[in-house]
Amino acid sequence: MKATIWHNPKCGTSGKTLAILEERPEVDVTVVEYLKNPPTAQKLAQLYSDAGITPAQGLRLRGTDAEERGLPDADAETVLAAMAADPILINRPLVETEKGVAICRPQDEVLKLL
Repeated sequence: MKATIWHNPKCGTSGKTLAILEERPEVDVTVVEYLKNPPTAQKLAQLYSDAGITPAQGLRLRGTDAEERGLPDADAETVLAAMAADPILINRPLVETEKGVAICRPQDEVLKLL
């Protein structure tokens, strides 16, 4: 099974989620350090759609200026553009497999995708 994780190496939850994926020999993991290689607004839209959430639900509020910028109440296009331009706004870790997409907080959420 293939899995892609949008990962922040400085995030403990992201690291724990990656460890779960790497412990499974049947999983071929692609790691994308999204702060260095941010997804496009279109890719984010697809990921959130596949996860069954809105872009606003995928916003990282803690440690960002998302609330000051009014992003939690902004339309999807505005939120996606902000995330693509400033990827620290993306809540992590996002994991995509053939079974779906999820923000894996807590890290055990990734087990639903395996």
